Amino acid sequence: MSLYLYIFGSVLFVSLLSLLGVFFLSFSPRFLEKLILFMVSLSAGILLGDSFLHLLPEAAAKAGGSLGIWLWLLAGLIFFFILEKIVHWRHCHILTGPSHPHPLGMMNLVGDSLHNFFDGVIIAGSFLVSVPLGVATLIAVIAHEIPHEIGNFGVLLYAGYTRRRALFFNFLTALTAILGATAVVLVGARINNFSDIIIPFTAGGFIYIATADLIPEMKKETAIHKSLYQLITIIAGVLIMLALKLIFE
Repeated sequence: MSLYLYIFGSVLFVSLLSLLGVFFLSFSPRFLEKLILFMVSLSAGILLGDSFLHLLPEAAAKAGGSLGIWLWLLAGLIFFFILEKIVHWRHCHILTGPSHPHPLGMMNLVGDSLHNFFDGVIIAGSFLVSVPLGVATLIAVIAHEIPHEIGNFGVLLYAGYTRRRALFFNFLTALTAILGATAVVLVGARINNFSDIIIPFTAGGFIYIATADLIPEMKKETAIHKSLYQLITIIAGVLIMLALKLIFE
């Protein structure tokens, strides 16, 4: 029962992050750009740190030198690539506007629903392996979701939604994370060696998001002082995951 509380409490908390957008309406675009610059860099470091310091070592410890680890890692990378291709949607964190238009609101909602569903799958699957792994993965998801949800809210406003409707639909899509977690709880226990699949698959997804979505956005910033700031923040994200590793061990 306590494990289910960890899982669904964590997923509900992540879903509530969809309401963050409304709190940033009063801030200037310049401040939001600085905030998102920081969060995207930190998120990239945390996702990579969780993948290489938590998820993959856990998978290797459970399955030894099995080739299956790396096949499921590749499956995670390819799956997230296919997912983005299908819905024509990216984890873009640049503020929307005339110079950087985003997909239409409905397309963004469809893509976000799928993204949040797999957030639930990833969080629940990690907690089913161990609570420390679940906590580390939860932190990685939260770090990515903050700039992601701020961006989503901005997309819906730009697409013509009112603030109330944008909040409602953003939260509604976020609740699909609960469906993902429920699916894992109901089905995962019936699949032999489920953790041997979900952990490297999650690592593949995180690596894809960090390297295919976040880092390419960061490379668009060419100012030396901002690039140095990005580098320091990425390293800080990795160090956070390293600290968690040392604490739990």
